[in-house]
Amino acid sequence: MHVYVVADDAGREAGFVGEQLENRGATLIYLERDELPVFETLEAPSLLLLLGSDLAAHAPQNAGVVESESELTSNALDAGVPVIAICYGAQLLARALGGTSFRAPEPELGWCTVDTTDPALCPPGPWPQLHKDVFVAPPTAKLLAESPTGHQAFIDESRAARAIAWQFHPEVTASRFILWVDEDADYYEAAGADTQALRDETREREAANREAAHQLTDAALDYLGLGS
Repeated sequence: MHVYVVADDAGREAGFVGEQLENRGATLIYLERDELPVFETLEAPSLLLLLGSDLAAHAPQNAGVVESESELTSNALDAGVPVIAICYGAQLLARALGGTSFRAPEPELGWCTVDTTDPALCPPGPWPQLHKDVFVAPPTAKLLAESPTGHQAFIDESRAARAIAWQFHPEVTASRFILWVDEDADYYEAAGADTQALRDETREREAANREAAHQLTDAALDYLGLGS
């Protein structure tokens, strides 16, 4: 599989999801979010993976970047290339398919469970969460999970290929998650998070999260028709 991974330069790490994709024989090819090629120039794409970002998909100043990624995503799905989307990527995918995203009244921080209708494609967790924005799944989608903050996961079969999105971060390693906390610790503490407890819990949960992420990646590949 040729998996094209859309990421910011600062967040260029597919983590445990990318690890399991490589275990399954995938080659990961990273694309810079602010310099995306047109879909037709991608060589033998099997899957498009949209990672998280500090960007807000609803912010007017990001309209050009959002439009470019939405076009790439829509063209991939129309051409029969499935999509996996995580956090900001899930918000982007929701908007590209007719849903929306916006700033949440409160951020969702730490290890949180979700209310799921599909424990294979979206187990309840707990999953690592670190986001200020939320999405509303598109009208063509099937909602898989919610939390008190908003929608958490969906699948969509309205195009030539299937898509799946998760608001949480199954991919994130402990070192990456702790780096995110460190970079914005003042904000998270002002929002009521105990950042040291969050670091400690993240280290304790890393092995279990890695296994859960691998299982989730396998389930997603099966759903998307890439499981063989």
